[in-house]
This record gives sequence, C-alpha cells and structure tokens, in this order.
Amino acid sequence: MQIPYVNAKKSLGQNFMISDKVLSAEAAHATGKNVLEIGAGYGALTEKLCKEAKKVIAVEIDKDLCTMLKSNVTSKKLKILNKDFFKATDSELELPTIDIVIANIPYMLSSSVIEWLYTHKIQAVLCVQKEFAERMLAAPGSSQYSNLSVMTSLTFSITEIMEVQSTCFFPKPKVDSIVVYLKPRDFSIEDKVSDVISALMQHKRKKFRAALVAAHRTLHISKDQATQIAEQLGIEKRVVKMEPEEILNSAKNICGVIS
Repeated sequence: MQIPYVNAKKSLGQNFMISDKVLSAEAAHATGKNVLEIGAGYGALTEKLCKEAKKVIAVEIDKDLCTMLKSNVTSKKLKILNKDFFKATDSELELPTIDIVIANIPYMLSSSVIEWLYTHKIQAVLCVQKEFAERMLAAPGSSQYSNLSVMTSLTFSITEIMEVQSTCFFPKPKVDSIVVYLKPRDFSIEDKVSDVISALMQHKRKKFRAALVAAHRTLHISKDQATQIAEQLGIEKRVVKMEPEEILNSAKNICGVIS
C-alpha cells in the first residue's frame, strides 16, 4: 500500500507505522486466526492482516481515517468499526471468537489495552513505547521494576519480538518502540490484592516493613497494625528485590489480615 497523506491528530496520539518489515512481522502472527486490530488508521497493517487472517475486526475512532480505511482495504474478511474501542460492545467486537489482538496502539492507551487484555484473557501482539515495554519486562532489582512489571509478569507471559526505530513511523515520535507478544496466564488477581501490590510498589526502594508502614494510609490501617503485619510476615528484603510471586503472596497475606 502506498502511504497516503494523513494529517495526524496529536489529541488521538496518532503515529502511523510505515515500515513494511515491522508490519509483515506483526501480520505473521495472524495466520488462520480471528484478529482484532485496535486503531487501524488508514489500513497499512489491516491490509496485511486480511491476507493472513481468517477474519479481521478493525476498530478506528477517527471518522476521516475510517473513511480512508474503507477505501484502502476491501476484503470479505474485514469488518470495520468507527468508534472508541473501549466503548465497543463484546458483540460488536465479535467476542469471544477473537483469537488475538494485533495492533500498533497509541502510546497513551497502552495501560488501558493491557488491562482490557487481562480482563478478556486474549493474547496480543502490540507495538508499544520502548520504555513501557522495558518496564513490563523489567526484572526484580532493576531501576525499571515497577507495579507494571509485577502485574504483567503475574498475568502474562511476555516475549519481545523486535525493536522498532522511531523512523518507522509517520510522523516520527520522539522515542523508539518495541513489539511484544503477550499470552495471558490462566489465573486472576483479586482487586483488593492488586491494590495492596500497587501500594507496596509505591515504596519499592524501602525494605518490606518500611514500605508497608509507609503505605498504611493507602491500605486504611494504622502504623501499628502495619508494623505488626510486617513482623508476622518476617520479610527482610527491599520490595524492589522481591520476585513477583513473593509480592503477590505477601499481598494475599496482608489482605487476609486487614479484610
């Protein structure tokens, strides 16, 4: 497909993938599958997905781009939705028939898309901001180890597919990207446990006891109660050096005491 002139809208975080190499690598994961594409743009990836996939549901919020998409890509495999992805119903998205999400998503939607994938337990190939991908993949003890690292590690198996230079987009963003494959794990984390994990990771550089005490207001407990719980658990590590499973288990134990 020849790259058309597109007036990118900053308000929608629009940067369009123009690298045929990257687009082909992403579309290779669509072979024989029912695919959902978020933010289809003018159809560069959509066109390749339609050649590989069994079915493609392409969602695009921008009315002008949607018109361009319909003109650029014609396929009996394709269904186009002109609406906000997060406001689309399961019926419109043809869930649960979708096998995989493949998309070059606006950076500002990354966290929301990950949460949606977790809720719906759907695998995905996503191009995301490099820093975001590195935080997802960060190991305990690293400076980028965060709440995102812990939660995505617990809920997904994550694989880096390829790095993507900023020159692969139009307009060119200020940062590079990474294409990742996410496969959901077959278990869920209760909201109250997730909240405790988030509270602890806000104080990740402190030792566990100090982190729990520092988070006492967020957890709606007293300093004394936080101290008592920490002493009972007997964890001496700094939170940043705890494995995701350790943080999960400690959060479950905390919830068992304060709930």
